[in-house]
Amino acid sequence: MKYNNILLEKREAVAVIRLNRPEVYNALNNALMNELSDVLAELDADDGIRSIVLTGNDKAFAAGADISEVRTLDFSRAYREGFVSANWEAVTRCRKPVIAAVAGLALGGGCELAMMCDLLIAADNARFGQPEVKVGTLPGAGGTQRLTRAIGKAKAMDLCLTGRMMDAEEAERSGLVSRVVPAAELLEQAVSVANEIASYSLMATMINKDAVNQAFETTLKAGVDYERRLLWSSFASEDRDEGMSAFLEKRQPRWKHR
Repeated sequence: MKYNNILLEKREAVAVIRLNRPEVYNALNNALMNELSDVLAELDADDGIRSIVLTGNDKAFAAGADISEVRTLDFSRAYREGFVSANWEAVTRCRKPVIAAVAGLALGGGCELAMMCDLLIAADNARFGQPEVKVGTLPGAGGTQRLTRAIGKAKAMDLCLTGRMMDAEEAERSGLVSRVVPAAELLEQAVSVANEIASYSLMATMINKDAVNQAFETTLKAGVDYERRLLWSSFASEDRDEGMSAFLEKRQPRWKHR
């Protein structure tokens, strides 16, 4: 399938998706988000892909929603068309691990899109923020919710009420990003992490992702019970048997991903 706003590259078991509207700092418009939804569904169904990297360019992961497009929306149209809800949350539905590799600006919807991913690796020149207050509105793709869960109420209020940007060092210190790497090595290191994840059983990485995500949806007791049921269910998988046999026999496992 040909895409106009993204670039797709498959590196064996790893897929790299690059947001590709450089003339507007990868501003997220409806066409781009439709394409991103389509490609994530395609990759989720591709048995040869076991992890995904989502990135932008050196200047911007994404500078936010495309204001020229959003400006035309009124309440009736936004409600009827399901603005954001219709096509922004495909990342959250992808069952395979998704790594955000962020350089430059990740603002507004760009920050929100990065937070939808499972791991967030930042270049040392990355800057994050939710500046929607500056244009008379608020984050609408989970920014007030995911940001607060990631960095706490005090920091989230600071960013949302002032619209200021947070650099990569502060983002790592606050718990927003997994690690910070030199900008020149960002994609290389993100793909390296993706390859490491892809080297494991897809069944195992999927249930680990499922269990961690459940922590944000429920109480501790319910979450631990859910984790326990996933643990028990893993005992029925071929890869659990292969992994433990390989460990005891001191050899590399031969995963069947089931």
